[in-house]
Amino acid sequence: MSTLFTPGKIGPLTLRNRTIRSAAFEGMCPGNAPSEMLYNYHVSVAAGGIGMTTLAYSSVDQSGLSFPHQLWLKKENISGLKRITDAIHKEGAAASIQIGHCGNMSHRKICGCTPISASYGFNLYSPTFVRGMNMDDIERIASSFAEGVNLAREAGFDAVEIHAGHGYLISQFLSPSTNHRKDEFGGSLENRMRFMKLCMDRVMKAAGNDMAVLVKMNMRDYCRNGMDIDESIEVAKTLEQCGAHALVLSGGFVSSAPMDVMRGAMPIKTLTYYMKGLFMPLLVKMGASFMIPPRKFEEAYFLEDALKFRAAVNMPLCYIGGLVSREKIDEVLDDGFEFVAMARALLNDPAFVNKMKEDEHYRCSCDHTNYCIGRMYSQEMACHKCILREGKETIPQRLLDELEKNKQKGW
Repeated sequence: MSTLFTPGKIGPLTLRNRTIRSAAFEGMCPGNAPSEMLYNYHVSVAAGGIGMTTLAYSSVDQSGLSFPHQLWLKKENISGLKRITDAIHKEGAAASIQIGHCGNMSHRKICGCTPISASYGFNLYSPTFVRGMNMDDIERIASSFAEGVNLAREAGFDAVEIHAGHGYLISQFLSPSTNHRKDEFGGSLENRMRFMKLCMDRVMKAAGNDMAVLVKMNMRDYCRNGMDIDESIEVAKTLEQCGAHALVLSGGFVSSAPMDVMRGAMPIKTLTYYMKGLFMPLLVKMGASFMIPPRKFEEAYFLEDALKFRAAVNMPLCYIGGLVSREKIDEVLDDGFEFVAMARALLNDPAFVNKMKEDEHYRCSCDHTNYCIGRMYSQEMACHKCILREGKETIPQRLLDELEKNKQKGW
């Protein structure tokens, strides 16, 4: 029998089934605060049968903000978040929040300071100069992760997901592509893991016995001089030793290889249509084929790599990447993964989980054209099919033509 609709444990937390709404950035927090849109979306996913829904990409510090519509986990936002977690619980689901720090993926006008990272450098993503962190920075940010856990508990969350992947701050320390330090935090893998271990030590102490702790990590960085499978497996083993309750296995740097994370083609016309200003849209249009090359979408595209981690660690693992059908989800669970996470399927259809329960052959209608991804950097994440169906917004025909073209190419 399928394990999909059986309870599963993550540390002190038991989920009603094996499904998790992954921590995909919603872009629904104007002014860095929770909104009615964020409330409605996560409550709809909870009502749709998910085991646990995860509020995404919440920064533990102002210096860790990438976007003006990104959640900042601070005291002033607790009451708004508590309203969301109460409603999620009322629908029978658990509530998690992803906490992290963007590192070099920001700009002074957003994060209020020169962006910080493992090393000095220049980031074309913003574009901006970046300052390497000193020991005071390292201690302060590690402590802010612990404070994030405490604030999450106060806001009613059952779990936190530490973001240690996708080229954000912890990942910037782990990866030799971004960590060029000459001190005890750079060089060997053991040294590059030191900041992660410091953060995890503070997090696990703050989590105590009542908060589940998941960690999202890269299996591969998919960038020049980045981490590959062998080093990443050692990172996974270290996180198991640190006491993490589960790992979410992902991959890629969103700054240099975004479609390795999400697969398919980036709809460039959509991306630039919603961008503000003149410089960045022009830069993206000029260098799109070089900056954002497509990667063919295949269902469960991370599975081959994830199975190597399944063989290397004993802790619960959450598979993520390209799950849009009951058949493939059952296959992944049969391969020994305790949980499955998804985002685009639930954006396309918040009731995806309940529909899979009713029909073992159910498949959502997401066609992987990535309109949601192209839009989310400037607006809230949304599925173009839902927008067209609800008729609340007009999508220019040239954008729809681009989506259809990408779909026909089979990306």
